[in-house]
Amino acid sequence: MLGASKFDTRKRALGVCLVAAFMTGLDVSIVNVALPSIREGLRATEDGLQWTLSGYALTFGLLLVPAGRLGDARSRRTLFMWGVVLFTVSSAACGFAWNMHVLIMSRLIQGMAAGMLNPQVSGLIQQMFQGYERGRAFGALGATIGVSTAAGPLIGGTLVTAFGPDNGWRWVFLVNVPIGMVLLPLAWRVLPRPQLVHRRHQSMDPVGVLLLGVGVAGLLLPFIQRHQWEGTAKWLLIPAALAVLGGFVTWERLYRREPLVDLSLFRKRSYAMGSAIALFYFSGFTGIFFIFTLYLQSGHGYTPLQAGLSITPFALGSASAAMLGGHLVSRMGRRLVAIGLSMVIAGLLATMGATALVPGQGVGLATALPLLLAGMGSGLVISPNQAITLSEVPPAGGGSAAGVLQTGQRLGSAVGIAAAGSTFFGALGDGWTTAFRHGLVVVVLSVSVALVAALYDLVRSRRTSRRPGLTPPGVSPPGPDPGP
Repeated sequence: MLGASKFDTRKRALGVCLVAAFMTGLDVSIVNVALPSIREGLRATEDGLQWTLSGYALTFGLLLVPAGRLGDARSRRTLFMWGVVLFTVSSAACGFAWNMHVLIMSRLIQGMAAGMLNPQVSGLIQQMFQGYERGRAFGALGATIGVSTAAGPLIGGTLVTAFGPDNGWRWVFLVNVPIGMVLLPLAWRVLPRPQLVHRRHQSMDPVGVLLLGVGVAGLLLPFIQRHQWEGTAKWLLIPAALAVLGGFVTWERLYRREPLVDLSLFRKRSYAMGSAIALFYFSGFTGIFFIFTLYLQSGHGYTPLQAGLSITPFALGSASAAMLGGHLVSRMGRRLVAIGLSMVIAGLLATMGATALVPGQGVGLATALPLLLAGMGSGLVISPNQAITLSEVPPAGGGSAAGVLQTGQRLGSAVGIAAAGSTFFGALGDGWTTAFRHGLVVVVLSVSVALVAALYDLVRSRRTSRRPGLTPPGVSPPGPDPGP
């Protein structure tokens, strides 16, 4: 009876974590369809609209690793709750913004709050669940991430349509306020208390935090501001940022106290290869929605709601397959990720074929089944890969390790959107359909690199498994199902 009660508590805590992950993930993509209304309502410039999107991504990426480390060292529950408070307040400020300066500043703070929240979610899952249960919990998290990102345009389009072009964009932000107000007391009640967290009173490595922050910002800014900063000088930030990150690695190796990032994690193949897969997959994954929304709305005159509905098959496929992936990852390991990546590539190639066969207004319906297949593949990639990547990470360092993993995802997203978007716009002279297919080629290439990494890891794992007494990472040894 006591065990059942403990499981119920963990299940409720997982539910709270998933709602927070959905809320922060939704704001990555929900704003896209509201940009025309924001332009009209606040007389926004192109620079202002770009920072409305990119400011969130920038501060989100900057806070992931330091916040994950702070949660590991002090209290994940406390960081989680402060993140909810900050996200709720900043969402309200976005919704009631009276000019673009207020909106941009509020979006920057909202991104910081998302960066505080997300590593705590992964760290809490690491802390509360083990073995097969952990795989299922990460399956639920993967479904949440996939659905929130893919469903953003649909939810945003629905809100703009329901509340009208004048106030609809405000509700894209204000919808977070009641969610946050409900989430806060629930988090106080069900998340593990601070004394249950592995608390360590070590240095927070301020030099490491500064070097990592400058390096990540230097990598992100040229891609985020690719259209606003004219000329090629902005790309000089990339080698400069890489040099700073090289200094960060050197500092972490020499730092006598506990460093910000445990670099020994990258000696574990499961973590190193999983991080590489996440980087390249997210550089393709997020680019799909960016160019598809542009293609439908600008190329075929779709409304925000119609464009959102056309992307829904991907979200449905991702949600359904992610839960299945959570159940199967303990038995199939990296093989499941390779299957998922192959399905994504097949679905995107079929999507390209559908746009050639049905190039007109019916393209949204023609791409439904291919996008469903790609979405199902995505569901078998995100959550199983995260479960395998973190499988050898000690629970005490789960937040920091998850922060590094998610920072790679944010970097991949920024680079992928820039690459797919630049290719898309560069091919517009040949027509919208051709431009969309060219953008999809970039997405497919990125996902293919992730597949090569997964196959390499799979081959290495099979060689390891032939050695007596060894089990590949992410695959449970033979035995009864430990699930409840």
